[in-house]
Amino acid sequence: MGKLVVSLDGVVIKEVQITKDKTTLGRRPYNDIVIDNLAVSGEHAVLQMVGSDVFIEDLNSTNGTYINGKAVKKQLLTHNDTVEIGKYKIKYLLEDGTDYEKTMIMKPGSLPTAAPAPSAAGYASTVGFGSSGFGSLGSSVVAASIRVLNGAAAGREVNLTKVVTTVGKPGVQVASITKRPGGYVFAHVEGTTRPTVNGHPLTGETVQLKNGDVIELAGTQMQFVQL
Repeated sequence: MGKLVVSLDGVVIKEVQITKDKTTLGRRPYNDIVIDNLAVSGEHAVLQMVGSDVFIEDLNSTNGTYINGKAVKKQLLTHNDTVEIGKYKIKYLLEDGTDYEKTMIMKPGSLPTAAPAPSAAGYASTVGFGSSGFGSLGSSVVAASIRVLNGAAAGREVNLTKVVTTVGKPGVQVASITKRPGGYVFAHVEGTTRPTVNGHPLTGETVQLKNGDVIELAGTQMQFVQL
C-alpha cells in the first residue's frame, strides 16, 4: 500500500493513504487532497491505481506537475518519487519498504549497462519500447518472460521477475502484467486504443495470460512465455 506525504518548505502538512482507484488533487474543496494555494489549479492532477501500480496524471493544470524536477503529463510513480506542485512537495512511499528498480534501455545490438542495485527486493519494473530501442531490467528468478516479435527490438526477451511490469509507450499506449498466485494477468493502463491478446481487443479489466499468448501494444507484438 502506498501513501503520499505532503510538505511545504520541509514541513510535513499531511499524509494520505492511497486506497481509492482514483484520488484527485487540487485547490477546490471537493478534491481528495486539497492544497489551498493559487499556484495549484482547481483540478490539478489525479492519481490512478491500476493493480499495484499508481499513476499520476496532470489535468492540464496552469503551472504543471513535476516529478523529481521533470515536468510530466502522466507517469508511473515509483517508491520515493517526489511530486512537485507549486512550492509543495509530495513524496510517494511504498509502506512495505520495497524499492523500484530503474529501467535500462537497450538499443538494438548493444548490451545493457548495469542498473543501480536496489536497497530491497524489487517490486515493479517498466519496459518501454519504440523505434529507438527496447527497455528491460536485470533478472533474478524467472517464472515467465515476454519476447518481442517485430520491430527494431525483435528477438529481445524480457524476464518478468517483478510483481508488476508495465509495457508500452507512455502517452500512447501502456499496459501492465501482474504476477498473482494463480498466474499472470494483463491489464490496459493508458491509451485510447485497447491492446489485443491473440488478435482480440482487451474488453474487461484484466485477462489471464497463457503460455504462447501474443500481445499487441502500440504497434509492437510480444509473445508471453511461461516457463
